[in-house]
Amino acid sequence: MKKYKCPKCGMQYSKPGKCTMDATTLVKIKTNHKHKEEHKHHNHSEKDERGHDHHKMMMEDFKRRFVISIIVTVPILILSPLIQDLLNFSFAFTGDKYFLFALSSFIFFWGGLPFLKGIFSELMQKRPGMMTLIALAISVAYFYSTAVVFGLKGKFFFWELATLIDVMLLGHWIEMKSVIGASKALEKLAELMPDSAHLVKNNDIVKVKISELKKNDIVLIKAGEKIPADGIITKGSSYIDESMLTGESKPVKKDIGHNVIGGSINGDEILEIKVVGTGGDSYLAKVIKLVKQAQKTKSKTEKFADIAARYLTVIAITAGAGTFTYWIIYGPDLAFAIERLATVMVIACPHALGLAIPLVNAVSTSKSAKNGLLIRNRTAFENARKITTVVFDKTGTLTEGNFGVSSVVIFNKAYDKQQLLQFTASLEKNSEHPIANGIIQKAKDSGLNLLSISNFKVLKGEGIEGIIDNKEIQVISKSALERRELKLPTDTTIDDVATLVFIIINKQLAGLITLEDQIRKESFNTISKLKNQGIKCFMLTGDNKKIAENVSKKLQLDGYFAEVLPHEKQEKIKELQSKGEFVAMTGDGINDAPALALADIGIAIGSGTDVAAETADIILVNSNPEDVVSLILFGKATYRKMVQNLFWATGYNAFAIPLAAGVLIGYGILISPAIGAALMSLSTIIVATNARLLNVEK
Repeated sequence: MKKYKCPKCGMQYSKPGKCTMDATTLVKIKTNHKHKEEHKHHNHSEKDERGHDHHKMMMEDFKRRFVISIIVTVPILILSPLIQDLLNFSFAFTGDKYFLFALSSFIFFWGGLPFLKGIFSELMQKRPGMMTLIALAISVAYFYSTAVVFGLKGKFFFWELATLIDVMLLGHWIEMKSVIGASKALEKLAELMPDSAHLVKNNDIVKVKISELKKNDIVLIKAGEKIPADGIITKGSSYIDESMLTGESKPVKKDIGHNVIGGSINGDEILEIKVVGTGGDSYLAKVIKLVKQAQKTKSKTEKFADIAARYLTVIAITAGAGTFTYWIIYGPDLAFAIERLATVMVIACPHALGLAIPLVNAVSTSKSAKNGLLIRNRTAFENARKITTVVFDKTGTLTEGNFGVSSVVIFNKAYDKQQLLQFTASLEKNSEHPIANGIIQKAKDSGLNLLSISNFKVLKGEGIEGIIDNKEIQVISKSALERRELKLPTDTTIDDVATLVFIIINKQLAGLITLEDQIRKESFNTISKLKNQGIKCFMLTGDNKKIAENVSKKLQLDGYFAEVLPHEKQEKIKELQSKGEFVAMTGDGINDAPALALADIGIAIGSGTDVAAETADIILVNSNPEDVVSLILFGKATYRKMVQNLFWATGYNAFAIPLAAGVLIGYGILISPAIGAALMSLSTIIVATNARLLNVEK
């Protein structure tokens, strides 16, 4: 077939004119890789949607064929001598065998059409599989029975043929329902977005479709409404329910300046946000894209299952031919040999094997996305069971990444800790220094009101000063204190890993506030749970050794690497790997990119809407280190499900094929084609159900 190459994006199509991109962008596309990739993605997106619709159509088609075929099967069963003997009744009329032939022909050609089409498709691709086996089995039964109708000595296989097709149609219907059910998580994600938004325009509120929103638009969100786009809060404060997007079960408090995600649900307050991401740039769109890519990516386990299915097809055809040959020579008649051949072919269908891994993949990818675990590399995800060491970046991963007050020390008994904190926070509200936020937040958490100040000044290289309640108050650094030759009380113990802020009131040293990058509460649970799993925990940081040692002791880590520059982090990963460790690196995906790429599994800590950590295998949306534990446990559970499904699918065949061939006929054990089909479908149902039972452990 002639291929037509698109002059714009370089893609090949079967017909000319498929690409509708404006020709004037030709030069731009040829020189702009991103534009080209977006065009490809657009076509793939359309293809994905068509594929999903195709699955739905197939499911409905199998359902319709099953229902009609089962109705037609009833008179076939009534007219079958074996059924009459079993139920002890007799029903016959002139030409009944031709009527039976006509009904069976309808089921064979109409009910069995998907399988008859399937064999040609598989043979054309030179990849014989389950459709080949099913088509061969029903064709043998049908054409032999037809020959008997028109004079050949033997017995009919019409009721076996009809029930076999019925059971196969039922199995495929269930399979398509499972496939569609596994991918519905994407539809549910897409449905999270509301249809409209309240756009603030010229002091008016205008209701618009979310497709009309643009970057930097201001949008009003009423209490209980869905947030229509990614944005930054410009007015108001509220608790946001992000559970369907990030897996965070509790509503999250959001204030002015905080990011919000489109599709999350506002609490009881009114908010205004500035739009920062719409359409393909939104968090939700990125998640859907990542999930689609992960669902299409085959892991090593799935590739192994594909190879096993192909080998099983060859084994089945060989076993069927061998069974037929044996019973032709040693069996009672041709009819018995054909019955054994048909049964072996049906039972050997690698139906369950073909479904075993893809369904687990689809379920695990969608469920992990709903719980804030975005899988970019499926093989790495499955390898989570092998992790022996987890290396954490310190700042922003194990710690909060910002300064928090760790203590307030009193030197002048005329003041208490609350007063010193209140004075300092009141001065710091005018400061732009990073430590100011930590002190102000501590004052707020302590329920303190900020006081009015006058004569505020910045003391260059030293600190700040101002007048509060007629008191001259200065907040200065340790080096500034030393230059002024102010002495600390002799019994004072200084925390040398903390940042120190000294408070001077009316030229007298009144106290000090110590600040540290606070260890996240979740970090303690994370390290404890990982060590309970027998996994070693290390920390990488650019901070000095004293700070690193302090954090390491508090978290009871197995070790740490301090004063490490970003480009040196990968050397530490290599060092651990050289000792035989299977290393997972957890970092922010930016400074830690080389280490994430080199680690056996790279885990990026995402932050709200940042899900574009290209070097990571897995992204943790919530920036919560405890999700590392969930990831490892879920990776192990996913691999267990795959192994269980593979064991069942292959074990069932190993057990049932010899019985179908008649190995135990001397003991009165023999499987009919219809029972074989039922067993095969049962194995498919078990595999599908087992996959659906997979859950993320929190």
